[in-house]
Amino acid sequence: MCGIAGTYRWPDGKAVTDRLTDILVRRGPDGAGRYSHPVSDAEVHLGHRRLAIIDLSETGAQPMVSDGLALTYNGELYNAPELRAELTAAGVRFRGTSDTEVLLEAWRHWGTDCLPRLRGMFAFGIFDERTGELTLARDQLGIKPLFLIQRGAGLVFASELKALATATGGSLQVDEAALVASLLYFWVPDSRCAFREAEKLPPGSWLKIRPDGRVEHGRYWNLKDIAAEGQERARSGEQPDLAAIVEESTRQHLLSDVPVATFLSGGLDSSYLTALAARDRPGISAYTIGFRAEDARFEAMPDDLRYARQVAERFGVDLHEIEIAPDVLDLLPRMTYHLDEPIGDPAAINTFLICSAAREAGVKVMLSGMGADELFAGYRKHLANLLALRYQRVPRPLRRGISAAVDRLPVATARRGYRSVRFAKRFLSFADLPEETAFRRSYTLYDERELLALVDPDLAGTVEDVLTEHADIYQDNELDDFVNRMCLGDARMFLPGLNLAYTDRSSMAASTEVRVPYVDVEVVRAAFAVPGRRKIAGRQGKAVLKEAAVSILPREIVYRPKGLFSAPLRAWMSRDLAPLVREVVNDGVLVNSGILRRDALARMVAEDAAGQRDFSKQLWHVLTLEYWYRDATSGSGERTRLTA
Repeated sequence: MCGIAGTYRWPDGKAVTDRLTDILVRRGPDGAGRYSHPVSDAEVHLGHRRLAIIDLSETGAQPMVSDGLALTYNGELYNAPELRAELTAAGVRFRGTSDTEVLLEAWRHWGTDCLPRLRGMFAFGIFDERTGELTLARDQLGIKPLFLIQRGAGLVFASELKALATATGGSLQVDEAALVASLLYFWVPDSRCAFREAEKLPPGSWLKIRPDGRVEHGRYWNLKDIAAEGQERARSGEQPDLAAIVEESTRQHLLSDVPVATFLSGGLDSSYLTALAARDRPGISAYTIGFRAEDARFEAMPDDLRYARQVAERFGVDLHEIEIAPDVLDLLPRMTYHLDEPIGDPAAINTFLICSAAREAGVKVMLSGMGADELFAGYRKHLANLLALRYQRVPRPLRRGISAAVDRLPVATARRGYRSVRFAKRFLSFADLPEETAFRRSYTLYDERELLALVDPDLAGTVEDVLTEHADIYQDNELDDFVNRMCLGDARMFLPGLNLAYTDRSSMAASTEVRVPYVDVEVVRAAFAVPGRRKIAGRQGKAVLKEAAVSILPREIVYRPKGLFSAPLRAWMSRDLAPLVREVVNDGVLVNSGILRRDALARMVAEDAAGQRDFSKQLWHVLTLEYWYRDATSGSGERTRLTA
């Protein structure tokens, strides 16, 4: 896992590439490399920061240059041994054992046709000295990031947006549509970028730029097509052996020349992966988190530690427990800097602290259960949307009465919160809505009316654009299975835009690689070949994954109530962060600039403090957005960088 950067026919390209590469030091503290070559009347420059995982010798160093090809690559290929054997049989001679060299030779042998063959996570730039062409590519599911800017015949790219912002001298302008989208979702969708001129290379795609400035785009993998193929497989009666596929993926994700550990929350996804990994690596380490007792009580959080300890004892796992009692006033600006874009999920802090602890213990690679909920319908929102269809059959007068009664209930008192009331209010906020609108509302922070009341009235058209884009993406499929339509929507928006994004950025801030065995091309193919009725059976989400896991895990773990990889936000808001919330509402940059409306924020704070509504997520995200916007509009971002 590494950081990559480069320029192509870009003014002062060498100096810019050097700055880009230096900013990415946390992604690759084990080494740095540069490459330069003339292109027509200009130059190409490639930079690389190395986190040495496979082939720790110099034969794995980058940029890797061989017989007219130069590669800067960030990622891991889990099927590198199979590709190496195939290429060796075709006459290729390898110098080392790195997957970087496998990728370079695969490109030489097959060109862009090698991309569908790759099983892993990756983003890379490869330059052909003979043709003068630079090609950028990103993995099928968007696990690894790749940001770029095109100006005329020139291009600059990097693993992090902050690097591009710095390399362009702070000249990038904030995209207000991305801010609106971030407010709605609490992340910036992968289809958008927080700065207008910058863009993200879409998952499953490549971009080629030629010396004359012509740019060609290509897509080699499309989730919509994979989902459609899966539905046809399900109709034909084909049932994938999910247990075997997940086991194989986990085994491949353990490929490493350095120690590997796991996240272990005590929930199904991480417990299943940890149990499988322990079979292959006896005594493997795992890391789990807990919170201050008073915070956990206030939030009514489940005791996940008990389940994590049970799994560790059963499978001989070396469990490391981390109590999170963070200085959130210090961590909030630091995480905002590392996350690149305004992302309001506090799980990013958990990931960063776990990875930091693992790194201090000498661990560079972690396995995460990320992706299972999206692909196998494991979130509460999936079941809730199914229940909403039934709820809509309840007579309207009775529904109005239920809503009025629940609306009067408090979500918290001074000493504790009421999770069941929060869930009920959340459910009723979308239970009467049409399918796409309900699904979106089940995980967004505001409905359209609330969002319009929060932002500058001039942004009303932008709000409509963002909502339309979501509807278009959700409806862009041929699936007749409601559950799999939700899973496809999550895999296209929620997974790359939020969960994979914060996982990559938080872990790399700690110079640690996180691998996601559920977000594997073969697991994804299998997931969409499973009909929705086997994903949600009765009131059990992820039913088919639970069936697979029960052969190795205790039923108490498999069928325990779902936990949350989150944080005690209400406790933090009422204590640690209360003064900061007041400052941002009364005199924040977003309020003073007119982007957010002070009266709307003040109402949220008052209703949250009174315990009538739970606005802790919304207010947390306003804080992250405030810090991000301060830096984005300061021109240099030096204030936050000094605290990072």
